[in-house]
Amino acid sequence: MEPLAFFVYAFTSVFIIVNPVGGLITFISLTAGLSHAEQLAVAKRSVTIACILAIIFAVSGELILRIFGVTVDSLRVAGGVLLFIVAMNMLHARVSRESVTREELEDAVSRDDISVFPIAMPLLTGPGAITTVIVVIRTGQTLELKLIAILAILLTFALSYLIFRFADRINQVLGVTGSLVITRVMGLLLGAIAVDFIARGIWNIYQAML
Repeated sequence: MEPLAFFVYAFTSVFIIVNPVGGLITFISLTAGLSHAEQLAVAKRSVTIACILAIIFAVSGELILRIFGVTVDSLRVAGGVLLFIVAMNMLHARVSRESVTREELEDAVSRDDISVFPIAMPLLTGPGAITTVIVVIRTGQTLELKLIAILAILLTFALSYLIFRFADRINQVLGVTGSLVITRVMGLLLGAIAVDFIARGIWNIYQAML
């Protein structure tokens, strides 16, 4: 795969499942009682932690798969099913329980620091994002492509920070309708990525059995 094509594939896959635009309303509601400076601090800390977690899982993904005796193609199929469920929720403009549950949001109200939980994890780096970064970096067969996958992860969270930093302004421009439209479009793209994960995983498993 060409480096540019792989970068587009990796960045699209990671950015859509992290979905900082979809998490915008949640971030605003959780930080509503904070000052502007405190909101910026939470945004910076939560995105940094989420990015570090994503890179850790991307780099150590192969070791994790070996420990549990799971092939990357099995993870592709299971992850594809998970991503497809998330995509259906996005298409229907529902908050996916894969990202953050109602119970977690209620628990966050009583927390002094919400940057780690629930914003960094599971809102930004949830099970779907972890599965995606492992599959994407394993898809790159060369060191160059793996570094490109890491770059795509870094760019995703850099944009996530900018979106959270200017959350109020973006929310005013987009409004509820704009956010829902973007979420549905991203849900459609995520559904396509999920189908690709499942199809490629099943085909590779079939080929290995021959």
